[in-house]
Parts: sequence; structure tokens; C-alpha cells
Amino acid sequence: MRILIAPDSFGDTMSAVVAARAIARGWRATRPTDELVVAPQSDGGPGFVDVLASRFGTELAESVSGPLGAGVIARWLFDDRSTEVSVAYIECAQACGLHQLGGSPTPRTALGADTRGVGELVVAALARGAGRIVVGLGGSATTDGGAGLMDALGGAARARERLRGVELIVASDVENPLLGPQGAATVFGPQKGADPATVELLEKRLGDWSRVLADLAGRDIVDEPGAGAAGGLGAALLALGGTRVSGATVVAEATGLAAEVAAADVVVTGEGKFDAQTLRGKVVSALHSAASSLGARGAGAATIVLAGQVALSADEIAAAGVAAAHAIVEVAGSVEVAMNDAENQLAALTESVASDLGSAVAPG
Repeated sequence: MRILIAPDSFGDTMSAVVAARAIARGWRATRPTDELVVAPQSDGGPGFVDVLASRFGTELAESVSGPLGAGVIARWLFDDRSTEVSVAYIECAQACGLHQLGGSPTPRTALGADTRGVGELVVAALARGAGRIVVGLGGSATTDGGAGLMDALGGAARARERLRGVELIVASDVENPLLGPQGAATVFGPQKGADPATVELLEKRLGDWSRVLADLAGRDIVDEPGAGAAGGLGAALLALGGTRVSGATVVAEATGLAAEVAAADVVVTGEGKFDAQTLRGKVVSALHSAASSLGARGAGAATIVLAGQVALSADEIAAAGVAAAHAIVEVAGSVEVAMNDAENQLAALTESVASDLGSAVAPG
């Protein structure tokens, strides 16, 4: 059998690359004769560069400003395989991610964190000759609306000029607007340490900044889908002429995922939490949809989901058409062990699932 192993990251516990490695190890332990294709995935958030770098390109590192100004080393990917255009893949979390704060987020960090380092990565990509720059959004500590990025590029007008003739892709599956009850500050601010008073300040600051972005773009971008991604960094990139594309789609196309799915008998995917949100267009959902229609040479492939947690009932899983869904805690015995020894426990879960492979995962 041909098995496609294509998980997303498991939150902060495991990157997609590590998760894919663990699944492959567990599968081989039970079914060594199966053909495994390992293709970790991402929606543009943390792990975006790791996933792509595992398949192609030249991985580079830059010393850039972190979210609070201190220098950090941020990795990005340069792909010059095409004779038509060189492509740079930038992950905003590499420069301004929550993990770069050096501690837990607070109201102070929520107000102070900026995206300057992302702009510095864009400058590096331009210097390298990139004709297309893909910026993966997600996992940021910032709610500055991309003001820091603009500063690093020399200001709004200068940024637009420097990016003239460059295709700018905003890779994100977040559809939130910039402002309002579903906006960057209100929805994501609390995750970044903002208390109610700080959320109010961030909302006002973004509102003021939105007028600068509207002047730059020649249109009001406040309500455009994805404007609120990465604390409003999405809005700045859209104002600079960027086109929003699903992050999962960017990775799938860059790694030739459709062809891999079409040839698979079984697709094994996963993420930190398999829940109702998963079924609304995240990596796992997209993979399952493709597997159902393309896999096993057009006959459809079974989808197995392995997750840190499974928050759907058996009936919901069956209604979604997923062949099987399993949580790491099934073999770990406790949430603590599942988190502290995630890679080994995922491998053990995979070994158990592979050993039971049968009619329960018939393609379709």
C-alpha cells in the first residue's frame, strides 16, 4: 500500500516535520513493506519554513529585530529552481512569534511587540533578488498592523516603491477583518497577553493606522478577509499589493501535494486538536477532501487522523467521512505523558493504528 503521511503541526508540542517523522517511524515498525511518502504540511503559521525546507530550496538565516527589539535569528527559504522567478518564503513567527518573547505574554508585550523583523526579512529577500515573496502569517506576538514592517522598509510610500514589480503573497487561512468584534485586537489580542484595557488601546491604534493603509492602498482594507491576520500584518501586506492565498494551499501547491494524494491508498494526517474548527478548511480538512476525490488513483483514499486531542464524537467523525481518528492519550495514558513525550507517543499510537489497518480504512 502507498501511504501519504501529511500532518500539520501539533501546536507547540511538535512541528509538522517532527510529527511526520514520528508517524513514519511508527508505521514502518508494523508495516515495513508499505510505501511511505512523507509530506508535512502547514497553514502558514509556525513551521511554515520548516515544512517547505524539508522538500526544496535553500534555507537561510538572518539576524533581525525580535518582537520586542532584541535581535533574533530568523530562518527563511529561497527557491531559485525556476528560470522565470525566484521565490522567497518568509514565516512571520520566525521574527515576531510568541515564542520569541522570552516569557509569557503580558499587556506590556501585547502593546510593545512589533513586526519590524518581518520587514527586515523582506529586505533580505529583495536583496537576494526574489521576484515573488510569500509571507506566512500566524503565531505572532504582535498587534501593530504591520507598522514595524513598514518602518523596516523605509515607510509606507518607500515600501510600496521597493515592492513594485514583486509578487507579494499573503499566506494565511485566517479570514478575520482588521477591526471590530472579529478583528485582530478583539479576537487575538487576549492570546497575546492583552487585558480588556489593552485590547481597547490596540483597537484604537489599529483604527488610526488603518487610515494610513487606506491612503497607501487607495481603498479601505479594514474589512478585507485576512486583514486581521498576525495582528493586522495581513492588512499591511494587502495594502502593499499583496494577494491573500490559503496558507495550506500555498504549501500544497509548492510541494506537489495533489499528485501525492492522487497516488495514495491511505492518507495519514493530524494536528494538535481535531475538532469542529478542523472541519472548516484547515490542513486536515483540505487533505481529507482531496483524499476522498483524488486518492487511490481516482477511487478515493481513506483518511486517518492522529491528534493530540480528538474533540469530535464518533458520529461526527463518521459524518465527516474520516475513516478513523485517534488521540495520543490513547497510548500515553495521560495528557502529561502525551505532551512531555509527544514524538515517541505519536509513534506508538501510529504503530497501534497501523497494526489494526483493515476494512475500517477502505478507500472512500
